Amino acid sequence: MPRTPNATAGSLLGFLHAGPMSGWDLAEVAQRAVGEFWSVTRSQVYRELARLAEDGLVEVGERGPRDRRPYALTEAGRQAFLAWLDREPEPEQIRFPLLLTLSFGRHLSPERLAAFVAANRRVHRERLARHLAEREAVDADVRAGRHDPWALATLDFGIRYETAVTEWFDALPEAITGPADAVRARPDE
Repeated sequence: MPRTPNATAGSLLGFLHAGPMSGWDLAEVAQRAVGEFWSVTRSQVYRELARLAEDGLVEVGERGPRDRRPYALTEAGRQAFLAWLDREPEPEQIRFPLLLTLSFGRHLSPERLAAFVAANRRVHRERLARHLAEREAVDADVRAGRHDPWALATLDFGIRYETAVTEWFDALPEAITGPADAVRARPDE
């Protein structure tokens, strides 16, 4: 009896609904589609594909260009995906490395901590800008009668999350961010 797929394996089965893909391709698709909120490493992709093949949930094709092997979803894989998807999702866990560092911030120099905060602030502002640009493209699709409410809900979450995080950065005290004049003078802001 096949194992119940974990979240990473379940997502790979979901991506394979679009057609056969190599492990490399699946890692790229996962990064683009869910990388902002679900991390999937290449090593995880290949490890899960081996298990999925062992369980008969995917079929492994012949090696192609660059020695890549395509994986195709089997009917058992479709059923396992639907069973995985129909389960209650587990509660989220926030893994925000800056928060971990910040919790021990008193052990860092103020300048070093301020630099970490500034770099992370920049990343989140860039993500927000990218999500807002994606939203413009999605809005064009909606106006054209092409509407994917599931993708739109995920994108909306990304926009709201990055908005909240950037507002949190803006509300941090000067003891963490450094002097306001120094923050404004940084070219990365």
